[in-house]
Amino acid sequence: MTERSDAEARVLAALDEHALVDSLAAMVRVPSVTGSAAEGEVLDLLAGWCDDAGLVVDRHEDDLDDLRVADGFPGTEAPRASVPGLVATTPGEAVPALVLQGHVDVVPPGDPVLWADGDPWSARVASGRMHGRGACDMKAGLAVNLAVAGALHRSGIRPSGRLALHAVAGEEDGGVGAFALLRRGHTGRACVITEPTAGACVTANAGALTFRIEVTGRAAHASTRWEGVSAVDAFGAVHDALRSLEAERNTDPPDLFAGVPLPYAISVGTLHAGDWASTVPDRLVAEGRMGVRLGEDPARAREALEDAVGVAAAAHPWLRGHPPVVTWPGGLFASGRLPEGHPLAREVAAAAVTAGAPAPRVSAAPYGSDLRLYAAAGIPTLQYGPGDVRLAHSTRESVALDEVVAVARALVVLAVRRLG
Repeated sequence: MTERSDAEARVLAALDEHALVDSLAAMVRVPSVTGSAAEGEVLDLLAGWCDDAGLVVDRHEDDLDDLRVADGFPGTEAPRASVPGLVATTPGEAVPALVLQGHVDVVPPGDPVLWADGDPWSARVASGRMHGRGACDMKAGLAVNLAVAGALHRSGIRPSGRLALHAVAGEEDGGVGAFALLRRGHTGRACVITEPTAGACVTANAGALTFRIEVTGRAAHASTRWEGVSAVDAFGAVHDALRSLEAERNTDPPDLFAGVPLPYAISVGTLHAGDWASTVPDRLVAEGRMGVRLGEDPARAREALEDAVGVAAAAHPWLRGHPPVVTWPGGLFASGRLPEGHPLAREVAAAAVTAGAPAPRVSAAPYGSDLRLYAAAGIPTLQYGPGDVRLAHSTRESVALDEVVAVARALVVLAVRRLG
């Protein structure tokens, strides 16, 4: 641990760990599934807490139809009419020296029976971990951001630079919330997104695309199945082509992805086929997710998958005359990264050490996030937050509370240094 300045020590002493945990629990108890009205409920909670922390609060809503026609619209999957958001800043006119960003939306919890206590919204604490949908991804990060602002306010220190908190909806299905917020003109000198990074500084994200593949067959009575062509059987050739494409695209990935077996995974998430148990299925619809390589134009990634499906179809006795149809619904996550040589990762590492945590390693993540939208807006951005993404989106989702506190302490030091 390196020596702390008087200002750093004062703000660290003002960090309210109990309020940090309480705010996290309150947010986890709100079922803010992407596209639901509960996204706004979490934002309203945050707006009140930010006001208490002396921040200037802009709680806003944007019309989705207006956003759809804007250049760079990232797409959506969940139905919604508007996009809520929140920006809260310390007073002043200068461009914020530091932005702390997070998303309020969560994915659906799945079958409640599969959760240990039968309630995905319980915010149950056991063995030092808080459990519940969104605890890890990423309400712990939102609670950290709020705690940093609260500590600055309670310390009485008034730095010359400004802090901004950004809280957005719609990250899970494409990033429309961040897109809307940035389109309003909000910016910053640097940004930390407190997504779960398990102790790492994530300076780059792969992108992600959602694909849909429709395969047709020929229906027949199941007792004479040889008279038909099963769309399920035909899809086997397409699935084999996707596996081969995945292997090809993951040859020699960048060193930042060390330890990640498949930086650019291709996965089929849903399959729907047939309409009667004793009928040969004449239609199959597969939907899945395709990773976009660092620096790759998403259009080139789409072409690669479409070409792979086309080649597989041309070699198949049925599909060559009945080619599968590939479409691209849902959100578009391009890749993104912190500019080469930017000091933000070193600053976060130094702040973590000063706060008593290990120096975070620098890595890349195989999933898409709002990082690429902030980077595209010219804001140097990385991810550093509590939790392990391997638990996100699962019925085991939880976050270690000591890790939440450790990240908050590190970002307190970073804020004091960045804000001067």
